[in-house]
Order: sequence, then C-alpha cells, then structure tokens
Amino acid sequence: MIVSDATTLGDRLKLLRHERSMTRGELADRSGVNTDVIEKLEHGRRQTARVTWLMKLAGALRTELSGLLGGPRRSGSAVHDAVTAPESTPGMDPDDAGETPDLGELRRAVDGTWRAYWSGDLPHVAMRLPGLLGETRLAHRGLGARAATPLADAHHLAARLLSSLGETDLAALAAREAIEAAESGDDELRWTALHGSYCSALLHQNRCRICEDHAVHIAEDTEPPLGAAELRRLTVWGNLILTAMAAAGTTTRAGAVNDYVGLARSAADRFDGERLDYHVRFGPSEVAMHATHAYALLREPGLALQAAGAVHREDLPRAMYGRHLLDVAQAQAQLMDLRAAESTLQEAESLSRRSFRDHGPAYPLVGELIEEMAHVSPDLRRMAREVALEG
Repeated sequence: MIVSDATTLGDRLKLLRHERSMTRGELADRSGVNTDVIEKLEHGRRQTARVTWLMKLAGALRTELSGLLGGPRRSGSAVHDAVTAPESTPGMDPDDAGETPDLGELRRAVDGTWRAYWSGDLPHVAMRLPGLLGETRLAHRGLGARAATPLADAHHLAARLLSSLGETDLAALAAREAIEAAESGDDELRWTALHGSYCSALLHQNRCRICEDHAVHIAEDTEPPLGAAELRRLTVWGNLILTAMAAAGTTTRAGAVNDYVGLARSAADRFDGERLDYHVRFGPSEVAMHATHAYALLREPGLALQAAGAVHREDLPRAMYGRHLLDVAQAQAQLMDLRAAESTLQEAESLSRRSFRDHGPAYPLVGELIEEMAHVSPDLRRMAREVALEG
C-alpha cells in the first residue's frame, strides 16, 4: 500500500514510520512529539494534531507535510472556515486544546509557511494555514501580546492566500483580523505594513478609491525621510505607495500614477536590491513591476515596456514574475506586436499556471490575441483552452 492509499492520518503516519524502520519511541525522539500523541494517532484515538507537531513529524520522517495529510488541498475551504470561525482551533484534540503552544515553534512554522507562499506553493499554504490560525489564536489567548506577531502574520498570510483564490471579502476580513492582532503587540511598523495588505484586499474588491485613499492616509502618517530612514521603514512605506499606484492605474488616473511612480522610485534608489520586511516586498524591481502594470492599465504601452526593462527576473518570485509578464504581453498587444505578445504569454504560462486557470487574469488577453491575429497558432489555441475561452 502506498501512502496516498492510507485513509487516515494515523494510517499514513504508521505506514511512513514502518517504511523508515522506526519505533514510536525513535520517532518521538527525532521529532520532539510525545509518544502518547503518536500512539493515539496511529490507533485512531485522535484524528488530528497541531500543525507544528505534524510538521515536526514530517521532518523526522523525511517527507512533506502532504505525505501525512494525504496531499495538498485544492481550495481554500478550510482556510475559509478557520477565518470565519475565530473560536475554532483546527488541529486541536480535546486532550490538548488548553495547552499553550510553544512560541518559538509557532513562529518558525508561520515563517516557513510564508516561505512556501513566496515560492508559489499555494496548495501547501492552504493545507498548513488552518492549523496555524488555530494555534496562533490559542497562543494569543494564553500569552497575550507575546504572541501578537505570529497571530498577525498568520492572518496576514490568510488575507494574501484568500485574495489569490478570489475570496476577496474574506481576504479583507482576515486583513482586519491581522491589524487587530498587531494592535495588541508593540511593533507599530508591523501594524502599518498590515494596513498595506488590507488596502490590497480592498483593491481586489474593486474598491479602488477607498484603497488608494486609505493607503495614502497611512503612508502620510508614517512617511519617513527618504534619505535617512531605515530600509525596513522604507519597505513598508513604499509598499503602501505601490498599492495606491495600482489603485490609481485601475481607475485610469494618469497624473496620480506618475506621482506615485516618482515617489516609489525615489525611495527605491536607496536599495541595492529587493527587500522583504514584515512579509511585504519593496525594491527597484518591485517598483518597476508595479509601474509596468499601472501603465498597461493606462494603455501607455511605451511607458509600460520602458518600466519593464528595469525588472530583473531573479529579483522576483517565479509566479510573481510570470504574472508580470502578462502586463508585458498586454503592452505588446497594445502596440500590435502580436507575435511578441504570444511569445511572452507562453513564457508567462510556464511560470504562473494559476494565471491561466479558468477565466484567470490571462483570459482577456488570450481572447484579444485570438480576435486580432489572422492565423491562430496551436499554442495560442491551447492557451485558450487553459483559460476556458475555447472548449
């Protein structure tokens, strides 16, 4: 029997342990998870466990977490439930639900899940996140402000994931929960960064002017001296400006876009490369990528392609760069360089398959190329099927 055929968590755990020729005691020693928990799981006396424990068990067994849980989830339904039911503690058993999680382990687990997010591994993020939301809430109830950071970061990640899945209302709710969690801590800059993610959720709801106004308001309250501010403060402030830029581009306000581009470039001049602070990104390539997007929305293809020339592929996560290429292809199509646009779309598809899901962001561009091109290539026909444009 292979692991995927095992029907329960306990079955998979037992099978993997036997395949590694490990006793329960040896697995407990290597993972740091209590032998009693392992035994109860394998005998079916408990059906779940904390995600921090499961990650340690997976590490000791030299397998991915999906090897224990039976494969990555294909949707955010469990994240949906965890966000909308704040009283729940996913992964908890009645025997241990009152035990406060280890704060160091929890922080490492949250940071590891963020790394999976930035690598584009969204199914694994969706698999881990419900348990992390439950554990961070439990830690916050037991430890108060000391656990504010993992609680805020877990909800922040939920907001990002839900936005990518099209659950925009829930994304805004998760972002507000993250802000509320940060308020109980003592790091004002984290609180500010989370407002940027809340604004991003508003943008995904098409509440563009509210998004822009709120981003500008928070940025003005925290505006640093560009020549002297610490870089992490510039990262947070600059991310707010980029969000306002995207909102202005969506509402085709060219003057505002140009102003934001100028501000963001001035801040990015301080940077030698890209930075990731408080799980938000900023740097020269990030600014150029957002400028490309805004100018493509404004139907200024020359400016869009000029901005795209400053984007360095190695500076951006794979899926993010793939999404950026859709804006490049859009600008090429606006210039009627249709074959170049098709070629760019092919590269984008190889990097960001989520953009080519049914009616994903590639959908309108593929349709535009099919309508304009006299001869539709087999590759373009295939992309049309990917975005559900053709049967």
